[in-house]
Amino acid sequence: MENKLKVQIWSDVMCPFCYIGKRKLEDALSQFKNKDAVEIEWKSYQLDPNFIASANENTVDHLAKKYGKDKEWAESMVQNTAQQAKTVGLDFHFEKAILANSFNAHRLAHLAKKHQVGNELEELLFKAYFTDGKDVNDLDTLIELGLKVGLGQEQIEQVLHSNAYGSEVLADIKMAKEIGVQGVHFFVFDNKYAIS
Repeated sequence: MENKLKVQIWSDVMCPFCYIGKRKLEDALSQFKNKDAVEIEWKSYQLDPNFIASANENTVDHLAKKYGKDKEWAESMVQNTAQQAKTVGLDFHFEKAILANSFNAHRLAHLAKKHQVGNELEELLFKAYFTDGKDVNDLDTLIELGLKVGLGQEQIEQVLHSNAYGSEVLADIKMAKEIGVQGVHFFVFDNKYAIS
């Protein structure tokens, strides 16, 4: 039996540093001669599990309110993050971002993981939010992304119109708390070594 290095990544699709971290990991793996022996498993985490989107709220206003800072601080934060993204080939458009609760996106990600297309869906979710300005809590958007990675429309709709995989999302978040995750992205290698 082939030995695999298992890398578990706790992440939220609303986290810009998670997308940047994903790209950095992929770059590192591309230079690793045993990259085929590395297995990536995405784990759910929510930066703000109780978040309810407001139609008028944008990223800058949300950050300023969340951290108790002024709008200029939030604009600088967004610009700096977009600049960091460019260094790894990502094009962030925070001005188009639609704030959303990520719980349904995580449920769909669990379905994708079951069908071995979890990494592909994570990429599309990140791109949808940070680059394309799509609502990752919108059912039509989630169906479209699920179809793009090869999931069947009927199975996607069954998940999204039920509570399927909700307990798996909550179990990932509970496990994160138990192992001391306080922010994401958070990597665990072979259930032994953790890197925040």
